[in-house]
Amino acid sequence: MFRKVHFRLALLCAGITFFILAVMSCGYLYISEKSLKDSSFTSFQNEMKDITDSLTETPVLTWEQLARIEDQGTYTIQILDNDVPLLFNRQPSPSQDELFAAAWRCFEEHFAFSSSEDNSAFSGEFDFSSKGYGASDYYGCAVILERNGGTLRIMILMPLTALRQQIRSQRILFALLTALAAAALFLFSWYFTKKLLRPLEENQQRQTQFIAAASHELRTPLAVILSCASASHRGNEEERAHFLDSIQSEGMRMSGLIDDLLLLSGMEAHAWTIEMRPAELDTLLLETFEAFEPVAAEKSIRLSIELPEIPLPPCSCDPGRIRQVLSILLHNAVSYTPWHGRICLSLSYDGRAYHIRVSDNGAGIPDEEKAHIFDRFYRGDQSRSKKGHFGLGLSIASEIVKAHQGKILVSDTCGGGSTFTVLLPAA
Repeated sequence: MFRKVHFRLALLCAGITFFILAVMSCGYLYISEKSLKDSSFTSFQNEMKDITDSLTETPVLTWEQLARIEDQGTYTIQILDNDVPLLFNRQPSPSQDELFAAAWRCFEEHFAFSSSEDNSAFSGEFDFSSKGYGASDYYGCAVILERNGGTLRIMILMPLTALRQQIRSQRILFALLTALAAAALFLFSWYFTKKLLRPLEENQQRQTQFIAAASHELRTPLAVILSCASASHRGNEEERAHFLDSIQSEGMRMSGLIDDLLLLSGMEAHAWTIEMRPAELDTLLLETFEAFEPVAAEKSIRLSIELPEIPLPPCSCDPGRIRQVLSILLHNAVSYTPWHGRICLSLSYDGRAYHIRVSDNGAGIPDEEKAHIFDRFYRGDQSRSKKGHFGLGLSIASEIVKAHQGKILVSDTCGGGSTFTVLLPAA
């Protein structure tokens, strides 16, 4: 599903960006082509002005002079003396005659010029299409002179082949650049959307794993309950009492698991809040220590506490939630510390953060498992046999500490065992 969403999202992002880029490119291309045409026509006008000035100021037009202008290969010239063509450097060509006839018609339409008008000298530049439609493919300059009682009409044409080739090359270049930009945009969108969707995909995978693990954990006590309920119908009074005790025990176990699941669900949905207020952490640790002394004594575990000798400033936190974190850490320490072991609860302050440590001399946690112990339902091989541990306690503790803008770390205890450190920022 995410692969299809990834492709469609990348295509959508690239498509929208490409559309904007294409519109901007077309606008720039239009402005650039218009500028090229205007510049070309202005250059043509300036050249024609020099040529027409030379033609009008010279009393006699020589064939060599006209041929030299045409031999540059840029212009084609027609001269009509009283509407009679003068040939100076070319043979008559029907196609050129038609071209000049179209140019004269365009000139008369463009300047509303009539041959009956009295003009001693007239010149004008224009552009036109030789086929009478579509884009212009020629620039034209017409010069009309009154000389010796006759009319001399000169038409100079310049084909726009070079200009159109320049425009075509520019369009090809823009098309290639746009295609490359489209490919780059798609690759960027592919990478960006993949990075954007990765947290969602990971979250879905975690949810799937969470549901699978929760179902597995609920299935075990449920199977015991159903089995005891079925067996109680065939047993005697003593056996029924035993089955009822098992049902109650497994029911309480299921209730604890459901409470943990609801707590984690509320954390994810931000449906619960923490009530921050100043709290004396040394008093909080001492109360938790006294509550767990009897639990540790059942396994002959020596539970000790180390508190600073000088009073510490109050810590801004939710005392109930911090007590819950301490209970989780001490409960795990008692569960995984062997008989006659040691557990130490300590508190220190460095001016920037409060350090709460729970150290034990148990089996410890392998390095490859340290990165996963705060994951939900994660239990190392050492804890899989511990009934009642679902692998949610450290996840809950981690979420509570994060809500306090703090950190929870795990390290090895000197001499063996594990040390959990909770860092709470100072106000």
